[in-house]
Amino acid sequence: MESSIDIEVFRQLLIKRREDLLSVSSQQEQSVETVELDQTRVGRLSRMDAMQVQAMSQETQRRRMLELQRIAEALRRINEGEYGYCINCNGSIAQNRLAIDPAASLCIVCASQSEQ
Repeated sequence: MESSIDIEVFRQLLIKRREDLLSVSSQQEQSVETVELDQTRVGRLSRMDAMQVQAMSQETQRRRMLELQRIAEALRRINEGEYGYCINCNGSIAQNRLAIDPAASLCIVCASQSEQ
């Protein structure tokens, strides 16, 4: 499959995004650590706040991991010469769509259908 897009530009965007996510991930690891349950050291409301922050951090980490998986899949498609083509219909993905989300795997039509 030959695409009219500049694959190397998108490869570099994906690699940069992956590095950014990994950097943030390593900085945020302490936010998901277990909340201390000792009420003599931490008040109940403070502990509840800490648990809420922990839950939000865990969800952020989960989303970050999903994005890293999408990036890895896009890089795999680049290496296999399949990048820029919809994994559903095999049609071309618009360059503007890839510019917004370089890890996009569906064309706009298939993405719209999958959201319904």
